[in-house]
Amino acid sequence: MIRDILMSVKQTKRGRPAQKQLSQDIIIDQAKQLMLEKGKPPSIRALAAALNVDAMAIYHYFKNKDALLEAVTVSLINEIHDPQSLHWQQEIFELSKSYLAILDKYRGLLQTLLSSKMIGPAEVFAARFERITGSLDLNTDTQQTVLHLLVDYLHGFALAMECNPNRDELNLEMIEQPVTFICKTMVLE
Repeated sequence: MIRDILMSVKQTKRGRPAQKQLSQDIIIDQAKQLMLEKGKPPSIRALAAALNVDAMAIYHYFKNKDALLEAVTVSLINEIHDPQSLHWQQEIFELSKSYLAILDKYRGLLQTLLSSKMIGPAEVFAARFERITGSLDLNTDTQQTVLHLLVDYLHGFALAMECNPNRDELNLEMIEQPVTFICKTMVLE
């Protein structure tokens, strides 16, 4: 009997329990899922609990919570429309609509973007906007002004969507005329 107990003790491994395989992508995907469910970015502890790992394991992949948050938001913003070969005004409309759809799907993302100092997500949107408008031969000031005007309008619309409990009254198709108007300001120069 004692021999059986000793044998079973020898067969068990000591030390920390094995952590499941982690990667930046797995952590980001889980954080996005929690954000989708909770309507806000998860804490490191909540994320670690959902992944069934020690919280310190996450810090192996991200130096701090801000780095994780930026990676998550960039990953989300990377899901917006990637310009193909449509007419430039249609591309801007598709970009705008997809950006609003992401902001609507991931409640709390807009507040995260507006309250943080990270520039990665803004760079994704700006780069796609610049790819669309690159063929218009606009001066840099005009291009930046229109970009800021468009983003400010989209953020205002996203806030209105968050505040509106009746989703039928406010939908993404409603941005077509205002976005068309913003597009017209680019070619008036």
